[in-house]
Amino acid sequence: MQSKVSKVEKPVLPMFKKFEWRNYIVYFAFIGVLIYFSINLYDEGFLSSSNLLNIVRQTATISLMALAMTFVISTGEIDLSVGSIAALSSLVGALALQAGYGIIGGLIGGVGTGIVVGLINGLLVTKVAIPSFLVTLGTMGAIKGLAMWVTDTAPVPIVNSNFNFIFGSGDIGPIPVLLLWTVVFTIIAHVLLRKTSFGRQVLATGGNESAARFSGVKTMKIKLLVFLGTGAMAGLAGLLYAGRMNAGRFSFGEGDELSVIAAVILGGTSLFGGVGTIIGTLVGSLMIGTINNGLIIMGLDVSQQMIIKGIIIILAVAFGKKAVKR
Repeated sequence: MQSKVSKVEKPVLPMFKKFEWRNYIVYFAFIGVLIYFSINLYDEGFLSSSNLLNIVRQTATISLMALAMTFVISTGEIDLSVGSIAALSSLVGALALQAGYGIIGGLIGGVGTGIVVGLINGLLVTKVAIPSFLVTLGTMGAIKGLAMWVTDTAPVPIVNSNFNFIFGSGDIGPIPVLLLWTVVFTIIAHVLLRKTSFGRQVLATGGNESAARFSGVKTMKIKLLVFLGTGAMAGLAGLLYAGRMNAGRFSFGEGDELSVIAAVILGGTSLFGGVGTIIGTLVGSLMIGTINNGLIIMGLDVSQQMIIKGIIIILAVAFGKKAVKR
């Protein structure tokens, strides 16, 4: 009589786990965009080193703000004021330089402006309990108006060549300074989100705020800190705008909040909190910059670019929603 041997299921090795393609959709999309423009705009110099570096320069400010926005959205909040902060910070930094306070004064003025606005946003969200969408929508308009009023809409030129070199227009060999800014802060943000207790608390706050609070996470403090972070990074982005354009202007950052949010969601961060990825955000930002660059080379006007950008945002939110439901 043959004995029956029970079958024992073998554990599935990590390398053979089900491939979750949605986690990598931004990478596939980015490769697809590059291939499309490379083929259709080959004769227009899309793949030239000068154009590719130009994409990096144009995308740097969006990338930096998107890195900070990843933390905000990972907590389940949002910040619509980053573009306006960048504009005001560029003007404050330029005025500080014009007043003779030097590069350090310009840096403190620009980034400090962002931190102050971030603090206001954070306190209104955490202490007054106003939804972040409404808070930052209000500060977006107020800061934009302040930026226009400070210089009566006039640009503030920056003649400090060292400042312009460090914060935008400089190149170290073939490498743009703006690329170095992006790489450095991408590494910092990635380590902060993935390798520190702060990053774990950010994700826990967005995943289940009540559970995180009962686990000892000071969720209100975490939210305040992430708003301070977006304010500071938007302030730095304003200085990078000023350095690249050799002036501070109230129009800098106009509409950037849409590109920033789209980059974060396309990158794989959940719009509903609890899931965040820094590398995905950077790729999402580069993809949006590549699309903008390609559309300009193709000769599309601003209105057509806005239509396509709006479609991208809708798709980004749709994929983000599916990712949460699965």
